Amino acid sequence: MNGLVKSLAATALIATTAAVTVIKAGTGQSVQAREAQTAQPTVTCKTANEAEIAALFDRWNQSLQTGDPEKVVANYAERSLLLPTVSNKPRLTPAEKADYFHHFLENQPSGKIDLRMVDIGCNYAIDAGIYTFTFAKTGATVKARYSYSYRWDGSKWLITSHHSSKMPE
Repeated sequence: MNGLVKSLAATALIATTAAVTVIKAGTGQSVQAREAQTAQPTVTCKTANEAEIAALFDRWNQSLQTGDPEKVVANYAERSLLLPTVSNKPRLTPAEKADYFHHFLENQPSGKIDLRMVDIGCNYAIDAGIYTFTFAKTGATVKARYSYSYRWDGSKWLITSHHSSKMPE
């Protein structure tokens, strides 16, 4: 791993993707050994822009409007984490997420982004900021911090982690 430094008794090992440098403690001598070249599969990165990633929240929010927990859960990768706004229990499985959304949807929530920052990389994106939920059934509003991480699965963007926490004030 780039930049990983391990201290092993009398020897420090600095690993990079291209080479390994061993520095012998006390001598300052370094020996560089090249790592074996292995064939790596070619990775194709999904090109995305901020508007496309911002639209993923709209897709998620529209799935809330259906009132169907399964449609909301369909936005999440099979292996994903939901740390929800109004529950202390982390939700890891699709069934756990569906259970949370079953209760969350009872008050007919609708979200609106107040502030966002988007970061895009090779087949991943992060959308983080502040949003407000309005609950049509009760008229209540909840302002919360949020972060979504997304992964491109080859055909669509899916949520791999979603954290939402009510503002403390």
